[in-house]
Amino acid sequence: MAEAYIVEAVRTPVGRRGGGLGAAHPADLGAHVLKALVERTGIDPAAVEDVVFGCLDTVGPQAGDIARTCWLAAGLPQEVPGVTVDRQCGSSQQAVHFAAQGVLSGTQDLVVAGGTQNMTMIPIAYASRQAAAPLGLTQGPYAGSEGWRARYGDAPVDQFHGAELIAATWGITRRAQEEYALRSHRRALRAIDEGRFARETVPYGGVTVDEGPRRDTSPEKMAALKPVVDGGTITAACSSQISDGAAAMLIASERAVRAHGLAPRARIHHLSVRAEDPIRMLSAPIPATAHALEKTGLTIDAIDLVEINEAFAPVVLAWLKETGADPDRVNVNGGAIALGHPLGATGVRLMTTLLHELERTGGRYGLQTMCEGGGQANVTIIERL
Repeated sequence: MAEAYIVEAVRTPVGRRGGGLGAAHPADLGAHVLKALVERTGIDPAAVEDVVFGCLDTVGPQAGDIARTCWLAAGLPQEVPGVTVDRQCGSSQQAVHFAAQGVLSGTQDLVVAGGTQNMTMIPIAYASRQAAAPLGLTQGPYAGSEGWRARYGDAPVDQFHGAELIAATWGITRRAQEEYALRSHRRALRAIDEGRFARETVPYGGVTVDEGPRRDTSPEKMAALKPVVDGGTITAACSSQISDGAAAMLIASERAVRAHGLAPRARIHHLSVRAEDPIRMLSAPIPATAHALEKTGLTIDAIDLVEINEAFAPVVLAWLKETGADPDRVNVNGGAIALGHPLGATGVRLMTTLLHELERTGGRYGLQTMCEGGGQANVTIIERL
């Protein structure tokens, strides 16, 4: 049976909006982790068969197939191609899936998966609106579709609305969200202080650690914030941070491991993607996790560590309620509420952290899942070697 191995995984620190990475071209962020990946693995970069990168809002400096641009900006061989993936917030996790599928199929042996995003430079959805305006297209992607309206009516398709629906459906209070958010910051700060991220992080310029975690946050400060939606429970404190960053990993076949003298650190045990209600949008990690566990025959208790993207606190809290997972195994080093969410890079950022934490703790299985636009969710289970 073919195997797909993770050989190396690296990331930049995650910069907060307007922070130390805000002026960095997204291709240069991607090039930075690619160069580090090649240096750490010692591979001949000409042996790489494809570069699959996640990125959203691919206009301006993120346009033109940024996967290819990142590789070339890194000064790496011109004969290596690249392709850019958009599965919304799960784009670079999907990049890992495509890379692993190429290896598992036997058609490829060495593939790089990663992602890059500069949300300071290109705010979420701003770029697509700006590109559409000259064409007279001022509404969102669903407006004007007769088929969509017939199926979903005029219900708002909005991540904040989706998060509020989850909070209401699962009875998640604002106080519970704020308690979770505070824990995310404290866990992230502990990880930074203990140097848990040091091995996985490649400093960029003067930025050496993640900029998002707040040492001065408190329950009182969170309680003073206004909800994003009038009458709702979601505030900025319980939401993922707008961020900048990049991450990359090398996926190799068994044949490539032997031919290039590589030392694999984990294998891809399972990969899948599922979807559900696009209006509620953010709850798909629940059925996606159930599907992955059923396919593998694993139980949630067999999973040593989980990384579920903290798009909003209710996403994780509802998932915990439904799966019965041990909260002490979930996002143990904090998540996007504290560390930030550079959209196209977060999938590989999470998997990079998951791999390193499995190695630090001696765990065997790690599960990663993310909510995504359109009501989708990827699930990857890796096994530490």
